[in-house]
Amino acid sequence: MESEFYRIKRLPPYVFAEVNAMKARARAAGEDIIDLGMGNPDLSPPQHVLDKLVATLPDPKAHRYSASKGIPGLRKALAAYYQRRFDVEIDPDREAIVTLGSKEGLANLAQAITAPGDVILVPNPSYPIHHFGFIIAGATIRHLPPNSRQNFMESLSLAVKHSVPKPLALVLNYPANPTAEVVDLDFYAEVVDFARKYGIYVLSDLAYAEIYFDDSPPPSILQVPGAKDIAVEFTSMSKTYSMAGWRIGFAAGNEKLIGALTRVKSYLDYGAFTPIQVAATAALNGPQDYIDEVRAIYKARRDVLVQGLEQAGWPIPAPRATMFAWAPIPEEWKEVGCMAFAKQLLTHAKVAVSPGVGFGEYGEGYVRIALVENEQRIRQAIRNIKRFMARSHDYLEEAKKQES
Repeated sequence: MESEFYRIKRLPPYVFAEVNAMKARARAAGEDIIDLGMGNPDLSPPQHVLDKLVATLPDPKAHRYSASKGIPGLRKALAAYYQRRFDVEIDPDREAIVTLGSKEGLANLAQAITAPGDVILVPNPSYPIHHFGFIIAGATIRHLPPNSRQNFMESLSLAVKHSVPKPLALVLNYPANPTAEVVDLDFYAEVVDFARKYGIYVLSDLAYAEIYFDDSPPPSILQVPGAKDIAVEFTSMSKTYSMAGWRIGFAAGNEKLIGALTRVKSYLDYGAFTPIQVAATAALNGPQDYIDEVRAIYKARRDVLVQGLEQAGWPIPAPRATMFAWAPIPEEWKEVGCMAFAKQLLTHAKVAVSPGVGFGEYGEGYVRIALVENEQRIRQAIRNIKRFMARSHDYLEEAKKQES
């Protein structure tokens, strides 16, 4: 009997597992680890949303099976959000579906549309589900390396020219996780024109639409005329309303893709718990000042982190969006790599970060730092890192010995 199953064999060992195991052992030993690794929001959802959830619970009907596609009121609330935020019309019945977070939606859409051997174009580095969702579905992944906007289109053209069969879909994620890169509407217009020309679907992940620090809010690809001919977009309640554990997300756009996802989901789940969907509806339809407050909190944390690390001797770029900083590791550490750096930082500074190689091979040389601790804890992390940097040579030698 074969020792591994086909799909499991296509999944490499989880890159973050070693750092996570070290973190767990340290905490079990009583060490105070400042966890800036996983993008797990530490804020509470809006109070009126919590109140709506509690108010819905006593209704006996709320505990029955829900709707796989999402309750109508929530899909209408999503359509209203697209209208007021992007001036985009979404048909809540034909062009929208509620998902168990954007991660589940992406993975199940991959199952719905992918045949073994289909080519999917995915940026690298990127959030793991962007490529592994399609790998699980049997696809062949062609990575697009990080580069400028002009070079991105050149890379995209080359990838299409040299792919056999022609690519089925292109995955985009802006504001980007992990790199925090942002793009404008003109970029999406170029991509839409290209994708329509070559008959390629575009799957846009817009999970960080509301976590931005510039004056210009990130656009939606669906704002481009004709985008719905080839594009579907995933959004999420996780970061916008600090509802990550509630597992509520959405897909909107191309009717054919939404229909395929709807059909697959109808066989797999009955949708999220109805009171959660009702509360999510209240979040989208209710007052939105909470989003401004959350954005201000993340911006303040970003500024503390960036300014503090520069003073500690580790300058990093200030992210323009998302709840992450994409930080080049110090130059002297590049010979041992980001994984060794992350492990030494955890061991000696008691700060956990995500090694960039976990997001793809082009993430080597970086770590992702999540803004998921309050300012006081971030300052504590900076003090620890400053002491670490003062002895960086010693720890580097230790890392070299461990690697040899």
